[in-house]
Amino acid sequence: MTRTVYVNGQYLPENEATVSIFDRGFLFADGVYEVTSVIGGKLLDFDGHAVRLERSLNELEMAHPVTKDELLEIHRQLVERNEITDGLVYLQITRGAADRDFAYPKDAEPTIVLFTQNKPGLAQSPVADKGMKVISIEDQRWGRRDIKTVQLLYPSMGKMAAKAQGADDAWMVQDGFVTEGTSNNAYIIKDNVLITRHLGNEILHGITRKAVLEFARVAQITVEERSFTMEEAKAADEAFITSATTFVMPVVQIDDTPIGSGQPGPLTKRLREIYLEESIKAAV
Repeated sequence: MTRTVYVNGQYLPENEATVSIFDRGFLFADGVYEVTSVIGGKLLDFDGHAVRLERSLNELEMAHPVTKDELLEIHRQLVERNEITDGLVYLQITRGAADRDFAYPKDAEPTIVLFTQNKPGLAQSPVADKGMKVISIEDQRWGRRDIKTVQLLYPSMGKMAAKAQGADDAWMVQDGFVTEGTSNNAYIIKDNVLITRHLGNEILHGITRKAVLEFARVAQITVEERSFTMEEAKAADEAFITSATTFVMPVVQIDDTPIGSGQPGPLTKRLREIYLEESIKAAV
């Protein structure tokens, strides 16, 4: 079945959708994006994604092409038209098309594109039962990782480096401390204390991260938001990642070191259950 996608105010078959070759997203990676999961036909954490999108646009002095309510309606229309029960909605906004120049154009109209991906059984990932393996790599990205831009080449290189070593993902390290995964936030648990890097320009302010930390505190799990080293991570009792599409996913090995028992840990499992239960309950 050909998907229906959204491009600049129009719902189109995917094979009829086009964007200008002069679009600054194509030429400069001058754009931002969000990914919202769909479970049972409903959107998880939509408000959080909308707020972060607004922040990213503001940080790049980029125009807002639609309101939050309009954006929600577009998401819902795409979920309905593509008959998505479990999957995701990808959203990208760029500064628009203009003749190539490093300086921002003054009169470009933003480009807004959305499409869906169908992922049946998204919440029942087999990886959650066995856990994932990660490798450590140097963090060589630009300094404003708090802005969710489409500059994803280095994270892609990190994913490929992990695959080449038989792993699932990579955790990035800067100045001796773990920043985050290639497309996720990173966590360790030691002596029943959940530890994850504090917010700053060095990491993405994850929407799932925010929700999981709130749920953890409600569950009376001690949370420390601070930097941690790879040595700490390898000596942890448990480790996991969070993202909009993996939710809470256990990490059972870093480089060649098993984490804890080498199996998904009890607190990680509990946090995944709490996150899915509460987020699905609040989904729109």
